[in-house]
Amino acid sequence: MKALVFHGPGQTSWQDVPDPSIKDAADAIVRVDAVTICGTDLHIIKGDVPEVTPGRILGHEAVGTIVETGGDVRSVRPGDRVLISCISACGRCRFCREGRYGQCRGGGGWVLGHTIDGTQAEYVRVPFADLSVHPLPSALASHEAVLLADIFPTSYEVGVLNGNVRPGDTVVVVGAGPIGLAAIATAQLYSPSRIIAVDLAASRLAAARDLGADATVSAQEEPEQLVGDLTDGLGADVVIEAVGVPESFEMCTRIVRPGGRVANIGVHGKPAVLHLEDLWIKDVTITTGLVDTHSTPMLLRMMAAGRLPGAAMVTHRFELDQMEEAYDVFSRAGETGALKVVLGGPQHDTLAVPPQEQ
Repeated sequence: MKALVFHGPGQTSWQDVPDPSIKDAADAIVRVDAVTICGTDLHIIKGDVPEVTPGRILGHEAVGTIVETGGDVRSVRPGDRVLISCISACGRCRFCREGRYGQCRGGGGWVLGHTIDGTQAEYVRVPFADLSVHPLPSALASHEAVLLADIFPTSYEVGVLNGNVRPGDTVVVVGAGPIGLAAIATAQLYSPSRIIAVDLAASRLAAARDLGADATVSAQEEPEQLVGDLTDGLGADVVIEAVGVPESFEMCTRIVRPGGRVANIGVHGKPAVLHLEDLWIKDVTITTGLVDTHSTPMLLRMMAAGRLPGAAMVTHRFELDQMEEAYDVFSRAGETGALKVVLGGPQHDTLAVPPQEQ
């Protein structure tokens, strides 16, 4: 099959690789029908995630069709169309029993495209399939459903829930890329009084307004002043960091009010300064987190009911074999206006289902 392979910082290629196979009775093999690129993938290629070693197939988000299952898989069968979660869950360890699947210690957590081969390929092996894939309703288009693999549960759980967004809050989202936009969409479920979006790209600020931001400001135009003006100098109740660079994190800690919450979503590859000389007296709560995807079933129901934006966030579509072109467009989002890029492979009339062992 073909797959996008990481060969070290700044080096990837779309190339022939061996087909995946069942390695454990809890595995499923999925034919990839739609896949997307995450900002985390760009961090990997930059060398910010050293756990990803050369030779790894990238990607952790996809929609596909089950073609083979291990003997222990009970919830799906060949022919089922499924969402592949960015997080795999063993279901047995302490963290899985607490619903904190992102911290799984039984072989799961964020493994796809990280410590095992991922989804930016024609086929992928998904471990712990019963807890790591979700059957999809036929009415939900693949290019929309794939947004539920990562960005919506991540923004909702790590941003909105960790930030404890409440009715009447002023919420600032720093970074209006896909994760930030999904945070804007899901923060509205809790009736904040206003949502302010901060970004460098005018196209992303326009998208933020379209998805419900009440005010937008360029990161180069004194966002701290705007937040102060809109809150009578108090600061924001909740600030969601959705970029992953030191400057944006430090900005978040400057614009949060005393007693407020900073929820960090961004993937950081460099140290950021924590100004405790200013923060120690402000009763500020700072949270970090890797998504657990415990909210995926609920978000899936909401998107199927038309209560979450899907297609509006997909700006570019490609065939699967245009992976390198899609990466180029996504990595230059400031120039191309890309939000989410979705790649879809050719559709097959029949499935090649390997014979099951007796």
